[in-house]
Amino acid sequence: MLGIYYRIWVDIITKAKSIPKNKNAWALPSMMFMSLSMMLNLILIMTILQKHILGYYFYHIELDFLPRYLSNVVSGIVLFALPVVLMNYFLIFHNHRYKQLQQKYPYYKGKLFMTYFLVSLLLPLVLLIVGLILNRIGLIS
Repeated sequence: MLGIYYRIWVDIITKAKSIPKNKNAWALPSMMFMSLSMMLNLILIMTILQKHILGYYFYHIELDFLPRYLSNVVSGIVLFALPVVLMNYFLIFHNHRYKQLQQKYPYYKGKLFMTYFLVSLLLPLVLLIVGLILNRIGLIS
C-alpha cells in the first residue's frame, strides 16, 4: 500500500521540481495538494464508515468551550489535517527521504498525481449526487 503512496509523491515532487518557477518553492505546494487529497479521502472514508457501516460517530472531538464554528474548525484540523500532514512529513520530507524515493520509483509526468487528485476531489461529489438520485427515486432512504 505504501508503494502507490510513494509513487504518487514521487510523481508530484518530480513534476513540481520540473517547473522552472517552482525550482526553489516546490515542497509547500506539493505538501498542500497531496495533504488536501488525502484529507478529503479520510473524510470520505470516515463518513461512510461511521454513517453507513457502523451507524454511529466515534471520530469527533467535543470542544464545548468554543463557539460552534471555531470548534468545528479546530476539530477538523486536529482530526483530519494534522494526522495527514504529520504522516506526509515523516514519510516523505523528514531527512529528505523523498530523494531516496525518487531514485526508487518512476516518474509518470504528473499524470499519476493528477489522477489521484481529481479522483479525491470528484469522488465525494459523484457519491453525493448518486445518493441523492437514489434517494429521490426511493431506492435508499
